[in-house]
Amino acid sequence: MAREITGGEALARCLHACGVREIYGVPAGKLAPFMGAMSAAPEQLRWLGTRHEASAAWMAAATFQATGRIAVCCGESGPGSHNLVGGLGSAFNNNLAVLAITSGTATHLAYPFAGLVMETDNDRLFGACTKWHATVREPARIPELVHRALREALTGRPGPVALEIPADVLSVTAEWPAGSLELPPERFLPTGRPSADADAIVSAAALLAGAERPLIIAGGGVAVAEATDELRALAQLLGAAATATQMGLGVVSTLSPSFFGHGGLIGGEAVGRALREADVVLAIGTRFSSWWWDGSAPALRGWPEQALIHIDIDPTVLARAAATSIAIHSDARAALRQLLGALASHQSRASADWVASLRREFEGYRDNLRSLALAEGSRMHPAALARELGDALPADSLVVYDGGHTSFWSNDLTPALEPRTRFHEPGMAHLGFGVPYALALSALFPGRPVINITGDGAFGFTIAELDTARRYGLAAVHVIHNNAAWGVIRLGQEHAGFELGTDLGGTDYAAIARAFGCHGERIERPAEVRPALERALASGLPAVIDAQVGFEAHPGMRRFAAAGRR
Repeated sequence: MAREITGGEALARCLHACGVREIYGVPAGKLAPFMGAMSAAPEQLRWLGTRHEASAAWMAAATFQATGRIAVCCGESGPGSHNLVGGLGSAFNNNLAVLAITSGTATHLAYPFAGLVMETDNDRLFGACTKWHATVREPARIPELVHRALREALTGRPGPVALEIPADVLSVTAEWPAGSLELPPERFLPTGRPSADADAIVSAAALLAGAERPLIIAGGGVAVAEATDELRALAQLLGAAATATQMGLGVVSTLSPSFFGHGGLIGGEAVGRALREADVVLAIGTRFSSWWWDGSAPALRGWPEQALIHIDIDPTVLARAAATSIAIHSDARAALRQLLGALASHQSRASADWVASLRREFEGYRDNLRSLALAEGSRMHPAALARELGDALPADSLVVYDGGHTSFWSNDLTPALEPRTRFHEPGMAHLGFGVPYALALSALFPGRPVINITGDGAFGFTIAELDTARRYGLAAVHVIHNNAAWGVIRLGQEHAGFELGTDLGGTDYAAIARAFGCHGERIERPAEVRPALERALASGLPAVIDAQVGFEAHPGMRRFAAAGRR
């Protein structure tokens, strides 16, 4: 039996049936039929209103990265569409599934456009920052194109997608066949996990079993595939050294005897040595971005002197950055389970001494970072703030790292024991994502401590979202490395013999937080870090800790800066 409802109501019902629960965005007039449907059933779709559409996109990206569940970000066409682009670019470069919904010019005045205010060619705008995008020109196609969008976002390499639904399509009343709006994901998404070619697995198992210095690199694809247990079991079975990319932090616990640093070459000299000395490298769920480069290529010794087994759900990244011995197109968990089965009859030849030497080198590197915290100066050393934070974090904390250089200091001084608990933005390196990420995590995991470790420059991009935090009671704690400057940019300018526009002094971020109705305090000494964090968490409010630090170049800065050079 058919029934008549608006396109906006149909969209809301369809999204709920597909498992969407979170909608982030800025209220928009042309989205009114959709928003009205949400307001009538708030228990089905949770609306969280931001102060900028880019923040909505970052919050949706955080939802997928933390839970594996897709969320929606939305905004008016025109300025709202343009504002979404920054966050969608982050999601695209970090392989995070997001559904963006905008409402544009009425169908009869668009494509080609007639000159109505706020008109935007979203087909062209979203072409560079989404995996797939479309305009819904007929109400009857809403279910079909929502399902298509989710299929594109969630299959293969995850990524953001966008739907423009013009105002007239959302507001028109139409008949919808019974059941067309209630289709669950299993009716339009593939079931099961793409497995690896059996012969390729046999060959890979033989290479790994014969390796004396096997190295495992776990990317974000391992976390997305929920394959942490399998990866850890494989590392233990092989006696391999194991590390993780920035998107895979926690897949390899920092307490594991296999661990020797993470995040690429900024993780210390042991990471570079492992890449050079390993005789067999298993890279899974990673595209080998420039965090791993020495110059213009990954810092591997390379084929044919070194075997590389590359496994990824996206066949286009296999062998793109480095020549492979075996390239395997597969879901990470499926391939790892196949490898574990194939290796059951093999005896590992791995050198425990090699892995132990990497671990010792890393511990020495980390001890050196901690010793830098003892340096005396007029302002607190960033290593001191990073060390105190790492030691003071509650065990169940969720931590976001935001800041071009700031995040380097906490990367190796913050424990990372489980996946989906530590959040970088390595793909686009977009400053300002940390506040909305932390807010999304607070909304998704009420009661868990959420800490955003950020720089003063990065914090300024999305400081308005403190208002969002206060309105919704999202009590994340934002700890600012306040060196009163665009520190890395100033360093580069000084080397070139000038300074222009890098001064950020004179801003009292704690006072700004209090003006928003949040908890705010300023600290200047390492001994103040733990008590300030405890007070912030105990306040029950969104909180800002304005930590006065000096700028000190991180030891990994040289390696990071060299990426891309010939």
